[in-house]
Amino acid sequence: MSKQGKVLVAMSGGIDSTVTALMLHAQGYEVVGITMKTWDYAAAGGSKKETGCCNLDSFNDARQAAVEHGFAHYILDIREEFGDFVIENFVDEYLAGRTPNPCVLCNTHIKWRALLKRADALGCDYIATGHYAKITQFENGRFGVSKAIDENKDQSYVLWGLQQDLLSRTLLPLGPYRKPEIRQMAHDFGYPELAKKQESYEICFVPDNDYRGFLRRNVDGLEARVEGGNFIDKQGKILGKHQGYPFYTIGQRKGLIALGKPVFVTHIDPEMNTVTLGDESDLDAADMTVGKLNWMKYDFTPNGAEVVTKIRYKDPGALSVIAESGSAVEVRFYQPVKGIAPGQSAVFYEGDDVIGGGIIQRMDNRL
Repeated sequence: MSKQGKVLVAMSGGIDSTVTALMLHAQGYEVVGITMKTWDYAAAGGSKKETGCCNLDSFNDARQAAVEHGFAHYILDIREEFGDFVIENFVDEYLAGRTPNPCVLCNTHIKWRALLKRADALGCDYIATGHYAKITQFENGRFGVSKAIDENKDQSYVLWGLQQDLLSRTLLPLGPYRKPEIRQMAHDFGYPELAKKQESYEICFVPDNDYRGFLRRNVDGLEARVEGGNFIDKQGKILGKHQGYPFYTIGQRKGLIALGKPVFVTHIDPEMNTVTLGDESDLDAADMTVGKLNWMKYDFTPNGAEVVTKIRYKDPGALSVIAESGSAVEVRFYQPVKGIAPGQSAVFYEGDDVIGGGIIQRMDNRL
């Protein structure tokens, strides 16, 4: 038995997860690799081959690294539980006129839970992934996620939903490193080809990046149900016809109608099948309601706390105050922010620490 302990490492076959496994192995952990198959994209009629975590080449790359370094590797098929939760939510959110964030749901409800379940079955003390973030234990004993050193790669935003039992057993060894350092490690471990491997930033079950096509293929009769809706302005004046409200997102500019000036999607009404268009300034909002909360740093809602709130993955964040409102919180920004989209995640930071997050329920455009 290793003095460091036994760790189950999620290995996609890419550079980050492979270096994670090899780094922990070199540090003296007893490593077990596991590759999760989440989605059979070919079965959904997509126009491209499976990518990322779902293709045979990635499975083989992960297994090869494990074999060459003398640790076990398993493939875990979680397509059923992934589809039942993540994909159903993805479809339901678009049909409700919201913009989902499936990677957050997958991390917090599927991948980590699946990892912990298998870790227990295999007698592993820890689970580890190749995410760029840090696990922090605070003075009050609670665990949380903090930003990675490499701000360009930081993934703390997508981990806000992890609960204490998951955090307390998670290792994120890439947090203290920058991407060029990880590429050099891949070379040093004898895998220079990993440093050249293309990284995927697409949703794993929509590898052609065409979520509209995915909805058309997977929701029976969708176009007949939503076709013929109206584009309207904020006064309710009809501007033209659209293809169906699920095919638009807040802040969208391309693929609309010609009005002689730039216009943006500012509101979606699924009941009326209308899509409101407005100026870029109409995307500015000062308030929003956030629900389905998970708190990390505190075991209570930090009512009245001043935090930096991020409303999307690459958002730099904006200074705000959170106020408890039943099972949700109201977030008031000091300066208006642009493009708040119901269905997306709002993540609250104190310095580099994620104190919690939730799902945006609505925004208020009154400034």
